[in-house]
Amino acid sequence: MARRAPTFACQSCGAVYNRWLGKCEACGGWNTIAEEPEVAASVPAAQRSGRRGRAVALESLTGAGTPPPRLVSGIGELDRVAGGGFVPGSILLLGGDPGIGKSTLLVQASAALAAGGHRVVYVSGEEAVDQVRLRAGRLGLGGADVGLAAETNAENILATLAAGPPVRLVVIDSIQTMWSDTVESAPGTVTQVRTSAQLMVRYAKQTGACVILVGHVTKDGQIAGPRVVEHMVDAVLSFEGDGGHQFRILRAQKNRFGPTDEIGVFEMTGRGLSEVANPSELFLSNRDSGAPGTAVFAGMEGTRPILVEIQALVAPSSLGTPRRAVVGWDSNRLAMVLAVLDARCGVRLGGHDVYLNVAGGLKIGEPAADLAVAGALVSSLTGAALPADAVYFGEVSLTGAVRQVSQAPARLKEAAKLGFTQAVMPPAGADAADGAIRTETVTSLAALVAAIAARAPRRAAMSRTEG
Repeated sequence: MARRAPTFACQSCGAVYNRWLGKCEACGGWNTIAEEPEVAASVPAAQRSGRRGRAVALESLTGAGTPPPRLVSGIGELDRVAGGGFVPGSILLLGGDPGIGKSTLLVQASAALAAGGHRVVYVSGEEAVDQVRLRAGRLGLGGADVGLAAETNAENILATLAAGPPVRLVVIDSIQTMWSDTVESAPGTVTQVRTSAQLMVRYAKQTGACVILVGHVTKDGQIAGPRVVEHMVDAVLSFEGDGGHQFRILRAQKNRFGPTDEIGVFEMTGRGLSEVANPSELFLSNRDSGAPGTAVFAGMEGTRPILVEIQALVAPSSLGTPRRAVVGWDSNRLAMVLAVLDARCGVRLGGHDVYLNVAGGLKIGEPAADLAVAGALVSSLTGAALPADAVYFGEVSLTGAVRQVSQAPARLKEAAKLGFTQAVMPPAGADAADGAIRTETVTSLAALVAAIAARAPRRAAMSRTEG
């Protein structure tokens, strides 16, 4: 029998090649490609005997389906992102930067479920049992009835789980440290991660226990290892945050049992992660309402409306190529808004440096922030402060028109609840205000620029726009 050709896989992203390369073409990492050992594929006995498979019953699309039962942890923000709680028999993958608080969140969730009478097992492959105990003690959860283990062998973990009473929740921290006896490669390699994850998926489906896998992330924020692991699990959660801010955001990137655009907001305190019931109030707590270049954006994260401050700084540049720096928003989207301001509104920013920041470290991805960004840019350029009691939302097209955005009533209701009295928005959806907030509709970006320039000091506005 001819020997199979060797297989080379990237240890960062899992891309497979038929020869060794110095640089991975998929993720761009250097010296991350290593040869993977050959795994003998076992042929099932049914195929060797030539027996045909049995036919399975086919179901119709019609009929009422029963919603899956939920294992509620009691942590509202975590249950929201998971879709209302953990589904028995499901497997979740939680990723995040080192030190962001993944282990802290899972220890708190494990203690909460154990307090409800469920059997919970926490397996750590990176820390000793004493280290996990110290963390639980700092969080005030030292008395929680959670089973702890420090083990990296997947077969030993499965044997331990099968020895005692049925387990409702299993935490594996982390999947990159696990290894299996069936694969001859080092822990953390693509083959070991894939095999260990498959064993945990099989255990979850057979026993009905919920399994949470912790995954490392690469430099660009992607979960390290083969991408096939993300397809194997039922949900992929991302724990995000900035070291300079105290809050953390749990975001669902994939969820077979719930929405994929929900977020949960936590605040890192001395007693661990605490839930933030009103994220908008947190993001606007230190707002400087009288400074030019700031605009409040009424955005949506899943079904939750969130108000956040957009900060812009436009300054004359002495460089041949002006600088464009963006934090918390898409840089390509900023380039498009700048081009529309130049071509459709006559706002010349080619000789200015542009800095844009989403206050608090939140990352915004929806196009509805175009109007708020444009308002902040024009406000910084002209020196005219925007009204402190106004919120902005609307999508800007390449023609300069302001287009309708979804869920306008929820945005207006959240703004009115926080004391805002005015909303600058597209005409469509303005009738949903119900008198709680006054709406100012704009049909084109040029109308917004003209309104802001009219409030600016005339001399400063003329000198800056002409430059």
